[in-house]
Amino acid sequence: MATSANPTRDDFAAMLDEQLGGADGGFEGRVVHGTVTAIENGMAVIDVGLKSEGRVSLKEFARGEDDHGLVVGSDVEVFVDRVENADGEAMLSRDRARREAAWDKLESEFGEGKRVEGRIFGRVKGGFTVDLDGAVAFLPGSQVDIRPVRDVTPLMDVPQPFQILKMDRRRGNIVVSRRAVLEETRAEQRSELIEGLAEGQVTDGVVKNITDYGAFVDLGGIDGLLHVTDMSYKRVNHPSEVIEIGQTVTVQIIRINADTQRISLGMKQLESDPWEGVGAKYPVGAKVSGQVTNITEYGAFVELEPGIEGLVHVSEMSWTKKNVHPGKIVSTSQEVEVMVLEVDSDKRRISLGLKQAQRNPWEEFAEAHPVGSTVTGEVKNATEFGLFIGLPGDVDGMVHMSDIAWGISGEDALALHRKGEEVNAVVLDVDVDKERISLGMKQLEKGAPTEAGAAAAGTLRRGEVVTVTVLEVRDGGLEVQVGDDGATGFIKRSDLGRDRDEQRPDRFQTGQKVDAMVTGFDRSKKPNFSIKAHQIAEEKQAVEQYGSADSGASLGDILGEALKKND
Repeated sequence: MATSANPTRDDFAAMLDEQLGGADGGFEGRVVHGTVTAIENGMAVIDVGLKSEGRVSLKEFARGEDDHGLVVGSDVEVFVDRVENADGEAMLSRDRARREAAWDKLESEFGEGKRVEGRIFGRVKGGFTVDLDGAVAFLPGSQVDIRPVRDVTPLMDVPQPFQILKMDRRRGNIVVSRRAVLEETRAEQRSELIEGLAEGQVTDGVVKNITDYGAFVDLGGIDGLLHVTDMSYKRVNHPSEVIEIGQTVTVQIIRINADTQRISLGMKQLESDPWEGVGAKYPVGAKVSGQVTNITEYGAFVELEPGIEGLVHVSEMSWTKKNVHPGKIVSTSQEVEVMVLEVDSDKRRISLGLKQAQRNPWEEFAEAHPVGSTVTGEVKNATEFGLFIGLPGDVDGMVHMSDIAWGISGEDALALHRKGEEVNAVVLDVDVDKERISLGMKQLEKGAPTEAGAAAAGTLRRGEVVTVTVLEVRDGGLEVQVGDDGATGFIKRSDLGRDRDEQRPDRFQTGQKVDAMVTGFDRSKKPNFSIKAHQIAEEKQAVEQYGSADSGASLGDILGEALKKND
């Protein structure tokens, strides 16, 4: 069948559909140009070239109150929601058109990293909503300003720049930041200000904020840090001791970090350095006075003058108090006398000694209590090897277990004394360098060696047999003396005879004379005697002179023969 030369109305519709790409002509979901054909009942009738016209509320075109700016024939951009609704009209939207246009523009600006202009118009959970010329964005609360903002009201509905952080057109999400713009602007301003500053420059600033470690000073649009250690040469425990917020201070620029744009400031650099010539002012060995400013576990700091501090190490604090916390020896603000031990001007360090400013207590004790003198003290401690006695001058002396008592073992002698007991002792030796004092208690007992006795003891020799007189009978043995004024010594119970029956002290009487052998000397040069050793030596000598075990003679025969010869 041939096609008619004159097309019908249906042919024109088919041709239009073919040209527009289908039933909706590809118009749905797009922004298109249209013409206002009529304005009626608060609506604008717009022809966009579809089968039917659409209607859009004049409010969507309003630029102000009742000012839409439209007339018949005006060319406008609208968004096609649907080509045809139930009434056969096209569904158009000016707001959607504006949003789509805004998205296109925003995507372009986001890609180029440009700032965008918008207005904060509402509050939502976690932040605010921002109108970006038709597109709605989210402004997190943390991105409003560099510092937390309590009242955002002054920022509402005010056109201002924002930085797009991220956007997703498919989901319709845009996140913006006002803080990023402020930081960038601030960085630009800081760079300009820093260019006008130089290290070593002296300038005035206003204290803006104070922390434990220093203060921030406003130098006219840019802040610098004034560290607490650069406020003064003297010790500053807290910046508030020196400055206060709002105070105008004169500072010197110590350092400028171009990379981080941080500025370090100093105040003490404008003062004279007290450490200049400190070595001549405080020579080693000099005694000076100062005030304790700080106490630590390892010592105490003493201020000799403003800006000059020295350390008294814990080991230099006391002659007698060892391993004690410095706070138990000195207190903060206490005036003390110290000795200069070492000066390092380069490192700004002075080592001080507290104990060196006082006399060595062992030297004082040695002068006041020479060897041989008697002292009285309290038993401070009992150990397995002796007793520690508290002495004048806050020093201790030790009585070795062998010097506690005569006639008994050291262990038994230790058991006789308790902590806190007051005892008398004789000074045996004082070693000032080693800080040791040796004491003896048994030397004060009856029968202890005298000077004459000690001289007599010096003539005795180990193995020598002498006649001694019993001075005292004890459970542990006999206290004896050589001759009438000779050396005194002791015969232990076990040395009273070879047999157990002979080792009873009670078989002897005071004043009785016996022969005994010198077997040795104790620490105080007092001799020890033994009857048993003398008996054994006699028997050995008799066997050697008068017979042997092979001669057939008994030991009694040999000894009897020896006695006859002696008679």
